[in-house]
Order: sequence, then C-alpha cells, then structure tokens
Amino acid sequence: EPHLAALTMDGYSISYAELCKRADRIAHGLQQRGVEPGSIVALLCERSPDLIAAMLGIWRAGAAYLPLDPGYPAERIQQTLEDASPALLLVDKHTEKGLTQRCCVSVALESMLAHPGRPAAVTAAPDDLAYVIYTSGSTGKPKGVQVTHGNLLHLFRQIEPWFHFDREDVWTMFHSAAFDFSVFEIWGALLYGGRLVIVPHATSRIPQDFRALLERERVTVLCQTPSAFQMLQTAEMECDEKLDALRVVVFGGEALNFRPLLPWFERYGDCSPKLINMYGITETTVHATYRPVLRSDAETVTESLIGIPIPGSEIYLVDKHLQRTDEGEMLIAGPGVALGYLGRPELNAERFLPNPFGEGRVYRSGDLARRKPDGDLVYLGRADRQVKIHGFRIEPGEVEAALLRYPGVRHACVCAVTHPVAGASLAAYVVCDPEQFDASALAAHAAQSLPPQMRPAHFLRINALPLTVNGKVNRDALPSPFMLESETRIVSQQILDTIPGKVAHAWQTVLRTESVPAADVNFFEAGGNSLLLLALKAVLERQLDRTIPTVWLFQFPTIHELSERLKQETQPSLPSPTLHAVSNHTRSVAFRPFRQRKELTQ
Repeated sequence: EPHLAALTMDGYSISYAELCKRADRIAHGLQQRGVEPGSIVALLCERSPDLIAAMLGIWRAGAAYLPLDPGYPAERIQQTLEDASPALLLVDKHTEKGLTQRCCVSVALESMLAHPGRPAAVTAAPDDLAYVIYTSGSTGKPKGVQVTHGNLLHLFRQIEPWFHFDREDVWTMFHSAAFDFSVFEIWGALLYGGRLVIVPHATSRIPQDFRALLERERVTVLCQTPSAFQMLQTAEMECDEKLDALRVVVFGGEALNFRPLLPWFERYGDCSPKLINMYGITETTVHATYRPVLRSDAETVTESLIGIPIPGSEIYLVDKHLQRTDEGEMLIAGPGVALGYLGRPELNAERFLPNPFGEGRVYRSGDLARRKPDGDLVYLGRADRQVKIHGFRIEPGEVEAALLRYPGVRHACVCAVTHPVAGASLAAYVVCDPEQFDASALAAHAAQSLPPQMRPAHFLRINALPLTVNGKVNRDALPSPFMLESETRIVSQQILDTIPGKVAHAWQTVLRTESVPAADVNFFEAGGNSLLLLALKAVLERQLDRTIPTVWLFQFPTIHELSERLKQETQPSLPSPTLHAVSNHTRSVAFRPFRQRKELTQ
C-alpha cells in the first residue's frame, strides 16, 4: 500500500509512495541525460533512502545499477569505472568531493531529485540486466558479474515457500551495496511490501548499537555473515530482554561453524527465530542452497553443512575431468546463473559452461563440497587459491599484483591464515632487501588501491619464496604470522603492574605477535577484528579482575585511550612508563598505522 513505510533510517521513514516519486524523478533525469535501456549507471553514494531510490530509478529507466562502496580507495573506484564504462555516475554530496579523476560523466543525485518529472515507460524483460557487482580477480583485475531481473526473480520465487515473506516483515540493510548480500536485503524487503531499515555504517560496526536498532525497529528478518553474527550474539547475551520480533536469521557469505551458536539456541531455542544457512556466490545470484540450523546441529555437527539446492536449481559435484562424483567441485545450474562477466569473453568461456548433464548453462564455482547420503551438502573450501575473508571473496593474485607495484618488492605471496579465535585473515609475504622493508609503508600502499577486506592484516619479509619440487610456491612452508603456543614473552613485572602495561600485554597475547604496539595504534589497524576483540575483553578482565563493557573496546580502540578510560575507574597512582618487551624470537611483522580507516570488519 502506498502509505506504508518503505525505508527507515535514523528514525526517519519514507513511504512507498514517496519512494516511487523519488525513483520517478531520478529515472526522468537519467533519460534526459541520455541513459537508455541496457545502459549501466554507477552509484557512488553513502547509505541512505536516496541510494535505494536511485537503484529503483535506474531500473525504471531500463538501465542496470553498478554499486560502488565510498569506503573503497579512489584507485579501485577508478579502475572499476574504467572497466565498466557506465553511461553515468551518480554521486551524493559526501562522495562528490572525493572524486579526483573522472572517466565518465558524474551527476549529483540531489540535482535529479530537485526536478520533478515522469519518466518514459520502460518495461524490463527477464533477460535484461538488473545490476553489476564487481568481485576480486585472480589476474589482478576485478571482474563485474552481470545479473538479470530474471535471475533475481527466480531466487525470491523459489525460496518464498520456505520463508513466507510479507509486508509485515522488517528487514535491515546491514551490508554494503557493493556486497551482493545487500541485494537480498534490499529487494527482499521491497518486493514483498515490507520495511527496510538502512543501518548507518557506524552502527553496523558496534554490536551493542546494532542490537539496540534491531529491538527498536522490531526487525523480523536479519541477514548476517557468521563473523558479524558472533559479535551480535555476544551483545545479545548481555541483555535481559530478547529480540522477540525476530523470526528468521539468514547466514551467508562465509562458512558457518555451528557450535558457536549454542548460546543463542540456549536463549531462543530452535523455532523463534529460525536460523537458516544459505550458500551462494555473486555469479549464481546471492544464494544457491538452503539449510535450517537446529540446536542439535550446534551440539553435534562439526562440518559446514549448506543443505540442498533451492528449487529449480541443481548442483553437480565433479572431478577435474568434469565427471560426476560424490565429492568435488560444485557446478551450479539453473535460472540463478548470471549472464556472465562484463567484457570478459575468455573468462566467461572458462567459468560459464554448457550444462554437461542437462539443459542450459552451469557456473564452475571453484568451491568444493561433499554430498552426504541424505542429500545434504558439506562445504569443503576452495579448489583454487580464492579465499573468503569475512564474507568477501578474494583472489590473492589481485592483492599480490598491488604489492608488486611497490618499489623494491621483487616477489609477493598472499595467503589466508587462520587465527584460533579470529578465523581467517590475509598475510602478505614479500621478498625485498631488508633496508627496503617497511610494513607500514606497504600497508599504506595497499590501502591506496585495495578495498578494506583485501588489505593484508600481516606483512612479513622473507629472503626467498619457498618452492616445491615442481618449482611452485610452497605455501605450507611459509612462516606463520602468529606466535606458536610454546613461544613466550618476557615483560618487566613493573610494567605489567601498570594499566597500560596490562593492556599492551593483552594485545600481544590476543594478536599473538612479539611486536609491542604503539600506544596510539588502533586495535583494528593492528590486525585485530571483532572476534579478537572478544578475546581481548576476556584477557583484560582476567588481568584486571573486573568487568569491562564491550562497547569501551570499540569507543577506546588504542592502548592509550583504553588505559585512560580504565584509569578513570580505578584512579591508579602508578606512573605510565614506556612500554617495551623482550622475546625469544623476532620477525618482520608490523602493525598497520592507518588513522582514517572507517571499517572494523566486513
């Protein structure tokens, strides 16, 4: 109904009627500027109701939208625009100032909204392009995935009997518009007449604030990567009241470990809300499988179960010769398979294949799985070097290509490494002369061209890349960036008796590094993330014998800031000496001294 609220942000709502009016103005403005059906229009805008109106307006003009994250480096944005060659770039008042180079015409979104007008009628066909989302590329060049309206409608039509979405549902837009999980959030809400709550970026990074938003807005449908949900679960366990409106949580973006969900099940049980694990990739339109998660799974299952294909789709497991097997690479078939990569015919021929077992096409995912006797699929990881970090697919080759552009770096190898608490992160190993190694400068260099999720958390200098007998890089022989459990640190007891000393030592323990962090380095810039923050909280509470509010660790993310806040409570009389540590090993591992990094995790 036109009067119902369509979008909410920071307590302000607009109705479906107002959303349609704004979309019509944008569509009319696009058509006046020569945008035709089949064109691509790029969006470089902060999260807001007008961003959603722009997406809808682009569709009403018959074009497809290309979302760009304002948090990405200018070089990355420029590279994407050059590759996609959009007909137009829409910017807002916040992002327009950051444009230094322009390879296409940019127009302020506000200027279109200021001029009323009705667009010429355009009807989208199922095969028409709906959006293009860029993913990491193995050759150092990102690739744009082209998804049609038919792909998108297939997803929602097939899963409707499972979810029963309707206009009573309240969704959140928690994820970046440049991450395809947002496609499910945005259009899931609006296709069924529900309400979409746009989560400000800052709120999405503070679990307590996000949890308060869920309660305040009476959210019913929540989409989360497992990493983000773990932080939300911790905030939830600190509250007396339950999220009684929440009816379904959809997991996606990365492998789900069931056991950490036990506290949630103890609090909520199996049915309200329901927890659903869905595997999918951008090339198969967000989700390709469905698997309810129960308390018994959290108690007994040690594998990452992703369930069964959504109706109308098929998943074949094949060996390297594309022969059927019970354990192998997933080939995904059905109406959800995307149109292909934008302007990449060779790659399309390699990854989008004629279906060897039926009609249509299959997408060669590069993901490995095993089919159990009951039909449940077990996710086993990647067949190639591609990795997932906090829900984002990353090609290490693209990160390596960026590092090799730094003066003095002769060779670079980037791998995913796993911390026992925080999970996966990226480690960069570079071959260069010792006097040319500067981890801080390398990190700053990477930040100029790589989006946040692709920046290594660890930088190590090595004399040469270890090789296998076949002359390939032996990644198993690369040193770990984390300290081994058997390694020890020797820190002056006098220093440990001070609050700054305890905080610094807790950092060393959690980050498993021998380097003593500077007092003004941000925890997240030092290689930490939201999961490690929970470990830091536990260590500090043991050391200080007191409870520390989780929100303090977000509000005061440096050793100095947190120490000062803790001293306000205890009023210690001890001085704050200079921090130092002596250990029995040394490595070229450094923290990342960014001061303006906005994200904590993705």
